[in-house]
Amino acid sequence: MSTISRPVWAGKPQPVVLALKAFTIVLIMIVILFPFLVVVSTSLSSTEDITAAGGYVVWPRSVSLDAYRQILAGGIVTRSIVITTLVTVVGTALSVICTVLAAWALSRRTFFQRPVLMFVLLTFLFSPGMIPLYLMVKQLGLLDSLWALILPGAFSVFNMVVVRGFMMGIPQELVDSAKIDGAGELRILRQIILPLSRAVIAVVALFYAVGYWNSFFNALLYLDDTSKWTLQLVLRTYVLQGSPLAGASTDAVAAPPQSLQMAVVMIAIIPILLAYPLVQRHLTKGVLTGAVKG
Repeated sequence: MSTISRPVWAGKPQPVVLALKAFTIVLIMIVILFPFLVVVSTSLSSTEDITAAGGYVVWPRSVSLDAYRQILAGGIVTRSIVITTLVTVVGTALSVICTVLAAWALSRRTFFQRPVLMFVLLTFLFSPGMIPLYLMVKQLGLLDSLWALILPGAFSVFNMVVVRGFMMGIPQELVDSAKIDGAGELRILRQIILPLSRAVIAVVALFYAVGYWNSFFNALLYLDDTSKWTLQLVLRTYVLQGSPLAGASTDAVAAPPQSLQMAVVMIAIIPILLAYPLVQRHLTKGVLTGAVKG
């Protein structure tokens, strides 16, 4: 009897290969998690621990919250967190609405769909640049306004293409049956398309939220009033100067600069770490379906 030969990638992996894969994964995890451990440990370390370690701490001998008390005492970080949260929530909601409406309109087979889609996709190739964008924001009177952090990035062509591809994968029969029953476009979108598109919308909302939360350059470019600074600008001040901004309270116990820097870093990344698990189950389905169907 002749045996059917299998390709190399279809065969059962050898124990040595499995062990090598496991070792590689563990090594990658260590490389990723070790810097994070240093950030957490240093933010919770006392002055004695940091001095003994010569800078940054891998594992603190005693836990100290002096750094967190100090950066939250003056209200600068607290105010920046409120501002960043407001920008993230409003910006994400506005961006998702614009993206969903544009994706739904461009997923319908109408006479204007292809020309408008080609016009939108041209923005992938041609960017206005920093100076024209700054002049436009200035002419609109948005300088030193929180809207300058929201409106310039309120629409992403990439996210729209992903959502559009997902919507084009929805059976046309559902839309046709709803039209026969007398439903309009907005009703079809609200009652049929949106419930079926929860996965891709959750993924796109996460992309927008992470972008707004981590946005740094727009705030640096458009904001002059330090009372409107976002968390990322405050983080930059702590990292570069190693000390709080002018006006911070000095009543709390003085913490070492390394602890202050790492504590602000932790405050900046904790919301993102909490957000990812909420949409993790939608991430692969939403992105791959939208990309393949597009």
